[in-house]
Order: sequence, then C-alpha cells, then structure tokens
Amino acid sequence: KTYLGRPEPGVRASGMGVLGRGLINSRPAEGVSVLEANLALVKRYSDSKANRRNTLVLQANLANCLVNVGRQDEALALRRGIHAECVALNGVSHEATISAGSNLAISLDCAGLWDESQSLIRNQLLPAARRTLGHDKHTTLSLSQNLAVSLQGNPKCTREDLLEAETIMQD
Repeated sequence: KTYLGRPEPGVRASGMGVLGRGLINSRPAEGVSVLEANLALVKRYSDSKANRRNTLVLQANLANCLVNVGRQDEALALRRGIHAECVALNGVSHEATISAGSNLAISLDCAGLWDESQSLIRNQLLPAARRTLGHDKHTTLSLSQNLAVSLQGNPKCTREDLLEAETIMQD
C-alpha cells in the first residue's frame, strides 16, 4: 500500500542520516538517538552488499557520536564489529578496512589496550597501507603517527618504545 504524505523508508533514512551527522559534534546525545534509529531503519529495509557498506558508514558515525558522549566501551565494541565486517567485505588491504582499523586502534588506545592497538597497527594495518596505498599516503602516515602515540602513551612503555616512537615521528 502507498500512503500519501508518508515518505518511503529510503527517503526517511537519508534525512535521518543527514540530521544525525549534523548532531555528531554539536549535540551528540541527541545524535546518538537519531543515528541509532537511522541504523535500525536501514537494517530493516536493506540487505544488499551495497547497503552493508552503507550500514558500516552509519555504524562509524554512531561510534564517533558515542565517543563524543563518553561511551567509549560501546564505541570500541562497535568499531571492532565494523573492522571485522570491513575485512569480510573488502579484505585487509582495502582503504575502507584500513581506515576502520585505524579508528579501532584509536579506540583500543583510549581503552588502555595498548598492546592490542600496537599489534593491530604493526602487523596488519601498516603493512596493508604501505602495500596498497604507498608509504607517503596520508592514511599510512597517520597510522605511523598513531603507532608512535600508542607507544608513548602506554604507561608500561620502555626506553626502546620511546626511541621507536621518536624514530617514527622523525621519519
């Protein structure tokens, strides 16, 4: 049935997405509600591979909003799922997967999971970024910087960690 005056789900989802993105930084508590509703709407009405990618973008926006309201644990769990789904959809060397992994590494650092963050960057993200994007691409350089920050931020860092972080930053 068609109801006059009631927009189709795709139009509603698009409008909610725009509103949610606008609220991420300005009014994040309200943004969380809008983005959660938007995500539920998109999941309800779509199931194609293209829509799975769209769902990942929506989840990433929600994770950013959760960080802004101080719900780090929820953002971390969401970012773990986003990264795993990106790996399944695109493989480890795809730029979207590398970007999702970078966001995950930042969340791991915020949660104090320094070793896991460093391992992810060293063993998976940096090699994939260098191979796929090149050594001088912004994403690759940002990953190197994230590794240096993680090394320095770890309360159990050693002298070797600090020297490695310094070397990374000089390169």
